[in-house]
Amino acid sequence: MNALAPWIAVLAAYLLGSISFAVVVSRLMGLSDPRSYGSGNPGATNVLRSGSKLAALLTLLGDALKGSLAIWLVRHFGAAYGLGEGTAALAGLAAFVGHLYPVFFRFQGGKGVATFFGAVLVLQPWLGLIACAAWLLVAGLFRYSSLASLGAAVIATLAAALLHGFDVTLLVLGAMTLLLVLRHRTNIENLIAGKERRIGAKAAQDSEPPRP
Repeated sequence: MNALAPWIAVLAAYLLGSISFAVVVSRLMGLSDPRSYGSGNPGATNVLRSGSKLAALLTLLGDALKGSLAIWLVRHFGAAYGLGEGTAALAGLAAFVGHLYPVFFRFQGGKGVATFFGAVLVLQPWLGLIACAAWLLVAGLFRYSSLASLGAAVIATLAAALLHGFDVTLLVLGAMTLLLVLRHRTNIENLIAGKERRIGAKAAQDSEPPRP
């Protein structure tokens, strides 16, 4: 195995993750930069505030695909270079980190929820399904998207520990979960203070997107 191959794969995955679909889709569709209105977060939820459901959907799919594609590429093309499941898992993590801290956008990225789900669903489909079910359950019970996302990540990590034990999958999920918690600090503070917006509620403090 080429000693540089794993590092090249991880770097390529990070660069793939650094593509901010919220910004790219908005520009292609003639919409305002999502970092300039609402929460300022370059993600599907904030893009939805532009009024374009199509742009938000494309952003969501693009962000999820980054995590999935990074793992898929290593699995399908990495064998010739001696790359295995460990590198595939690390590629998923690298794409996730790229979304959070994109080199193409001054390291100002999104919160990573869609990329997390995209990566986990391909890395370990059963864990991905568990995470999706956990999100739906928590969201249905409490109506908080942020809480559902964090709950899904924690439950998926615990499931990985029970099903697979201590391995690279657990390490990657643990790292993603920790980063998700860090990126949701404001949401956690709002949850504790009772100020977090529920799913379907319109935040009065959200500013309208400016005209491009």
